[in-house]
Amino acid sequence: MVESFKILIVDDEPSIVVPLQFLMEKNGYRVLTAADGEEAIRISSSDRPDLILLDIMLPVRDGYEVCQAVRENPETRHSKIVFITAMGREVDLAKGRAYGADAYITKPFANADVLATVKSLLG
Repeated sequence: MVESFKILIVDDEPSIVVPLQFLMEKNGYRVLTAADGEEAIRISSSDRPDLILLDIMLPVRDGYEVCQAVRENPETRHSKIVFITAMGREVDLAKGRAYGADAYITKPFANADVLATVKSLLG
């Protein structure tokens, strides 16, 4: 059996995490979750997800700090990172790209858009 891709969902709002987790699992992905930036960095380091769905406004450490930590770690720097956030101004998108995000989705989002982005990044 081919191992399925691992996705880490990082958001402190269960109303976002639960439906995303259901959507990803329904499509055959293995899902990990984290509710704050520190936990996200720890999980990404130990479990090395293939892709991270990452909110920016998080407790403890924000999504930009998580993205930077993932990119600086040689064992995780190849993980794909998709910011999913309410911060949708052009300056926010530019900052996300500067930190190394592979894609940027603004809330509210359509599940189909998230799934299409994940599938395109994971091939």
